[in-house]
Amino acid sequence: MNQQVEHPAAIQSHAAHFGAESVASTTGGITKAITDATTAPGAVTAVARADVEPPLAVEQPLDEGQRLSALAALGDPVRKRLFELVSDSGAALSRDDCAAALGLPKSTIRAHLDKLVDEQLLRVEFRKIGARTGPGSGRPTKLYATARCEVSASVPPRHYDLAASLLAAGVQHSIDTGVGIEESLAQVAREEGLRMGRVAGDIQTLLAKTGYSPESDGDGGTIMANCPFHRLSQDHQSVVCALNGALLGGALEGCGDARHVLAPDQEISHCCARLVAKP
Repeated sequence: MNQQVEHPAAIQSHAAHFGAESVASTTGGITKAITDATTAPGAVTAVARADVEPPLAVEQPLDEGQRLSALAALGDPVRKRLFELVSDSGAALSRDDCAAALGLPKSTIRAHLDKLVDEQLLRVEFRKIGARTGPGSGRPTKLYATARCEVSASVPPRHYDLAASLLAAGVQHSIDTGVGIEESLAQVAREEGLRMGRVAGDIQTLLAKTGYSPESDGDGGTIMANCPFHRLSQDHQSVVCALNGALLGGALEGCGDARHVLAPDQEISHCCARLVAKP
């Protein structure tokens, strides 16, 4: 990324601004935080996994509502078996393949496969099957393959995968460059915030999609009604809050928002930070 890193002194001040004595003193502590980030549960969490990555598939991110809808679709036992069948196959399957494997009518299988496609759990491709090619070889067969290797959702929204990714990237950057772990974590979090802000284009949209549940404070600012890293922050407050501050600071800049500044908030909202209107 081309964005320059904040001066170390500014990073130290930024971390302290959010009540962090230091981001971490040892890589062992960061390793524990990463482990916790990958295993911390939400209030309600469900995950569907495919062990084999779909060939030539490019996963498109789902918003929280889409993830919940996709998981609800998998509540049907036939759809769940179909998703697992296609996922475990390692290759695209036809309707006939699925019907034969599950011992169900083709019409039933088709309806469930199409529902999984609508929910973006499966994708469709058309390909001729067999050795014959060219004119007279028949029409291409409609095949189904996994559209994503994992889908998860939680209520309230949690994004421990994002925290784990930032923590791991910070440790890797520190190892590769020799830069201190505190500065490395702040850098990668800020750069990710910049990227997310440029994609979202608006800070309120970004906060909502990332699970902060933003609400107006009635004075031109925003409080966060939810912390997407809640469980992790309970055990590693200094690490997570400093990381969160760098992420949101980068997001504000990435969105081009010149109307707000980031401020600490451990009293009003459920997050360590809030947005306040510039005077």
